[in-house]
Amino acid sequence: MSEDERRAFLLESTRTGKLATVRRDGRPHVVPIWFVLDGDDIVLTTGADTVKGRNLRRDGRVSLCVDDESPPFSFVMVEGEATVSEDRGELLRWATRLGGRYMGEDRAGEFGRRNAVEGELLVRVRATNIVARANISD
Repeated sequence: MSEDERRAFLLESTRTGKLATVRRDGRPHVVPIWFVLDGDDIVLTTGADTVKGRNLRRDGRVSLCVDDESPPFSFVMVEGEATVSEDRGELLRWATRLGGRYMGEDRAGEFGRRNAVEGELLVRVRATNIVARANISD
């Protein structure tokens, strides 16, 4: 995929990502996430006390896979470094964008307010490696 094709793929519809973080003992922890793009960064939110949140605060190394499960199958895999923030203003801004993408613009504010509270983290992933393949079964 070209860079433009990859961005379009990541932003299409309500595809979720599968985010892998590193547990304290080195095992991977993989969960589905909602995400949006900010330039080349991937932005998401999570609870500070979740396994994912604790992992990210301790070790920012992540992998993210977003795929199209229908033939001819495509995917984007991102390896990167995550940073976390508890800035409530930024958390509200991005949680609202996430709510708009996944729940519709009419519910964006509702989800933004629900997810921009104490105990939530704003996570920004800066890619260090990207693999993107389109139409892999053709």
